[in-house]
Amino acid sequence: MAPSAHLLTKSVTHAEGLVALLRPPPFPGDPVVLHRAVGDADGVCDSVIDRLRAARVGGAFWAPPPPADWAGGSVVRAGQARTCGDTKPHLDATEAAAALWVSPLDIDALDPWATLERTAALIAHGDDEWVAIAHILGVEVRFLSPGRFSGSDGKDDASIRAAALGALTATGYVDPFTGEDASLAATIDLLAEWRRMFDANRTIAVACGMAWWKRDEIRRFLWSPGRDLPFVADGPAALRHAVSKGGAIAAWPSRVSPRLLSDARADGVEVVRVEDGFVRSVGLGSDLVPPLSVVVDVRGIHFDPSDPSDLEHILATGDFGAPLIARAQALRQTIVQAGISKYAAADAAPMLPRAPERRLVLVPAQVEDDMSVLAGGGGLTSNLELLRRVRVLEPDAEIWFRPHPDVDAGHRKGAVPDGDALNFADRIVRGGSMAALLDTVDAVHVLTSLTGFEALMRHREVICHGTPFYAGWGLTRDLAPVPDRRGRALTLDELVAGVLILYPRYLDPVTRLPCPPEVLVRRIAEAAVPNRLSRISRLRQWQGRLMARWR
Repeated sequence: MAPSAHLLTKSVTHAEGLVALLRPPPFPGDPVVLHRAVGDADGVCDSVIDRLRAARVGGAFWAPPPPADWAGGSVVRAGQARTCGDTKPHLDATEAAAALWVSPLDIDALDPWATLERTAALIAHGDDEWVAIAHILGVEVRFLSPGRFSGSDGKDDASIRAAALGALTATGYVDPFTGEDASLAATIDLLAEWRRMFDANRTIAVACGMAWWKRDEIRRFLWSPGRDLPFVADGPAALRHAVSKGGAIAAWPSRVSPRLLSDARADGVEVVRVEDGFVRSVGLGSDLVPPLSVVVDVRGIHFDPSDPSDLEHILATGDFGAPLIARAQALRQTIVQAGISKYAAADAAPMLPRAPERRLVLVPAQVEDDMSVLAGGGGLTSNLELLRRVRVLEPDAEIWFRPHPDVDAGHRKGAVPDGDALNFADRIVRGGSMAALLDTVDAVHVLTSLTGFEALMRHREVICHGTPFYAGWGLTRDLAPVPDRRGRALTLDELVAGVLILYPRYLDPVTRLPCPPEVLVRRIAEAAVPNRLSRISRLRQWQGRLMARWR
């Protein structure tokens, strides 16, 4: 074989004929159970094959792509030796010199989908799972020997197709989060979601600004096979590492300095923002409870309306088909019925009485130096000033003011003395469930609070004094300027689909696997989230109480 040919091989061998075509990635921790012993051929049809082709899962789909300097052409999976004699009838010297040689003994060497999409022909043995993937992609296959994927004679397309379909039905499938039977289509969809996460994570070389108590979760959210993500303390160190690795920086937005952004742009390094998600956890971040949901945004960040964000792009351009809308509606109904908000499910606190003849308005306070307030508040940061403005707009309403839990816990800035608040509000509401409050009130006035989105899900009127991510889509009354990028009118469930399904990432607190939002919501609703409150977290709670008393 000519020296210019590519060769990829490892010493690890596998009993390839015993490996399922659809299988889980090698996540850290215990192996993922995705199969049961008995297969079922029902439901394997053209639509499933189309779904598999679009998802690009099957085989070692998590493996790295082919070498960047490979120009494409034929792929040879004949063995470890480049001069394997049984390939001579299938390719000439010129084709062999340009071919990519990949050992079939190492099924994790390359992503078969990224490789075969650039391939004119695959030369392989009939037992090679790449044959099934090549057939799904419409790539020519030349067989070196018969096997389970070659069909009856290795020439008839229908026979090869039947063998490829047989690889999908040779095993049954299991939902890794419940242990219950799963359909082939649902398994493909789950693997596809994992693939999208891996593909996005592959470019990240280093993490910066992540608090120590949430790094274990961040590692799982940003996990990429074969890469151990380093965490560094400061921006310059992160930039040096990213430049050396030719990758991006994942950074917590509150710890991203303008200098880092400027220097990263000059060096051609992408900065990816990572922030808490919208169904975050059971417990406060200020109590050092790690997040079970985050967003990973390559364009900007959702709470800063001055620049585009991935969420804004999804909402402005997304194609929200009927299956996604049905899923969003079901998810929204589950959240509302279970009384779930950002930090927990509802408790059993009694409903507060209200004056039946008056309009009831809720004003949720925020952390006054929170980045969402500074970026999206339009210059308004004071909780007391927000409350005063609401009284001016709602002179006859009954107004309830709810202090922010992080502020009441003594951890953050934004406390309003009760006497001052009662100059404008009729009642101060502490404790209990935010979801129950939203079920009680008629309207919510917000600066940028997530409470406004939670109120929309419960069909409450929402008046925005700032520019939160859910403003400007035709569902809120907007008092502050809204970017022209948000001119599209959305339905409520289109907004929910973008905000809760397409944008964030979720982590199952039981299996520690990346999961769909429905899994985390179900865990919270069923109180199946393990208690992560450590001794450090309890100490943090006591510290907050002391700070609150001092203030």
